[in-house]
Amino acid sequence: MTAPPPLFDFDDASAVVAADVDGVLRAAALGGAQIRATAAAVDEGLLDRLDGLHPRSIVLVGGDARSARAAELTVALFAGMCAVPLVSAPVTPGWVGPLDVVVVAGDDAGDPVLARSVDAALRRSAEVVVDVPDEGPVRAVAAGRAMMLAPRVWVPVTYALARHIAVFVAVLAAVDACRIAASVPALDALADAVDAEATLDHPSHEVFHNPAKSLAVRMQSRRVVLTGDTPATTVLARHGAEVLLQGAGVIAAAASLPDVLIARDRLLVTETTSGADFDPFFHDEELDGPAPVAPARVFVFSTDDDRPAARRRAAALPDMELVSVVGESESRVVPPVLEQVAVLTVRLEMAAAYLRLAGGR
Repeated sequence: MTAPPPLFDFDDASAVVAADVDGVLRAAALGGAQIRATAAAVDEGLLDRLDGLHPRSIVLVGGDARSARAAELTVALFAGMCAVPLVSAPVTPGWVGPLDVVVVAGDDAGDPVLARSVDAALRRSAEVVVDVPDEGPVRAVAAGRAMMLAPRVWVPVTYALARHIAVFVAVLAAVDACRIAASVPALDALADAVDAEATLDHPSHEVFHNPAKSLAVRMQSRRVVLTGDTPATTVLARHGAEVLLQGAGVIAAAASLPDVLIARDRLLVTETTSGADFDPFFHDEELDGPAPVAPARVFVFSTDDDRPAARRRAAALPDMELVSVVGESESRVVPPVLEQVAVLTVRLEMAAAYLRLAGGR
C-alpha cells in the first residue's frame, strides 16, 4: 500500500480506489456474499439431519476470535428464545453426548484444537456441524461423519464474522427447539440488507451519504471508545475494536455501556495543554510540555427501537455518538435485531478499511 498524503480525501473516489491495492474494501463488502453462500448450502440440504431434532443442548464452539465473537453474539441474541441451553465454548465441553448438537467454527483448518473439538464431539455421538475450511486435519477428522458448511467465499479472517453468524443462525433455524423464526429474517433477506449497506458504503458515495466513510472520519485522529447498550451490541463493539486494530492499526477500547459510564470522569480528565497553537514540527516536549492528545470519542452501538431513549442512556458521556440503524431512513418498519447487528458489522468493517487507506490515523 502506498503511503497516503498527509490529508486523505475520503471523497476522492479515484484516489481511494487507487490506494486500495490490497482489496480491503472489497473484502469488507463481502459479508452479504458470505451469508448468501451459507443460505445456498442450507438449500442444498446440508443441514437436513437436524430437521425435527429436539436436542438436549446446542453448543457453539468458536475456535478463533471471529468465530468466538459470532458465538457470543448468537447466544446474546437468541439464548432466551431457545427451549434448550444455547452455549458458547472455546472447545467441545466434556459433558457433550449423543443428545447434543455441536457447531465447531473457525478459519484455520490446520488448527489442532479445532480438529480435536470436532473429533471429541463425533466420538461422543453428537450431531456435529463444521464451519471450517474443508481441508487439512479438520477434513481428515470430519470427512463423512459431520455436516460440513465450509466457506465458499474467501475473505481475510478479519471479515469472516458474517459467515459464522450465518452458520450459527442456520443451525438454530433448523432445530425445532429454537423458536427464532419470528425474530430472524431468512438468510437471503439478511444478505440483501448487508449488501444494501455495502452499496451505501461504496467509495463513489461522498462522506455525507456514506455511513462507513462518515464513521471513519469521526474516528480519525481521535482516541476511540466503542460500547454497546445491550450484551449483543457490546459484543459488536469488541469486534469493532479488534477489526480496527487488525485492519487499520487503530487502537480502540471496547467495554459495556455501564463500564464506560463508570469511567466517565476519567474520560473528562486531560493531561495535556491546549492544542490551539500546536505544531508537531516545532513542538519540544522538554520546553513545551506533553503534546496535546485529542479527547476520547465514545461510539455507542444500539439496536433500541426508541432512538431518543438510547441517546438518553448515554447522554452523560463526553463527546458521545450514537450509532444505530433505527431512525436512519424514512421507513417506520424496525428491522429485526439480527439484521441491525449485521448491518452495523459491515459498516464497522468498511470504516476500518477506509481508515487503513487513510494510514490508520
